[in-house]
Amino acid sequence: MKKIFVLLVAASASLFAFTPIALNTWTADKSHSKVGFSVTHMLISDVEGSFKNFESTVTASKDDFSDAVVNLSADVNSVSTDNEKRDAHLLSADFFDAEKYPKLTFKSTSVKKVSATKFKVSGLLTFHGVSKPVELDATLRGINTNANTKKSVAGFKVTGTIKRSDFNFGTKYPGAVLSDEVELTANTEFIKN
Repeated sequence: MKKIFVLLVAASASLFAFTPIALNTWTADKSHSKVGFSVTHMLISDVEGSFKNFESTVTASKDDFSDAVVNLSADVNSVSTDNEKRDAHLLSADFFDAEKYPKLTFKSTSVKKVSATKFKVSGLLTFHGVSKPVELDATLRGINTNANTKKSVAGFKVTGTIKRSDFNFGTKYPGAVLSDEVELTANTEFIKN
């Protein structure tokens, strides 16, 4: 009877035993990445900008990134549109109010694989003191090995559209001056740690 009890306990333990899932962390290579945006000015031209200082990671246990978690943090004070006067205005209380809100963050809540290389990335975008859910389109452009470092690298292009009005951003400027829609674009290269 004791032997049967020991076997039952061992069998039960094996049912509840688990193997920890190995998470891979990929870190953005900032020298080969850009986090940018564009907005239409006076209904006739697009003004583009980017954040020079940012951090981003992707963690995933699956090689196809279908269970990925994406984190991004950008320093608002690093905004650049290639025009110093405009950049200073963007940092003012009219727009980013960078002194009060110095960071922009995105944290994914789900990643849905829609094809071999396409994903829908849902998450929470926070800037200008407002957090809102957004959905972005991501394309895996490939995975390769860096010849110099011998490390795996993965490239993604991420696009999406948000509304300025959702974030109380630049409310003094109507759509005839600046479009409410802001196009987001990130071309990122991640290094597997």
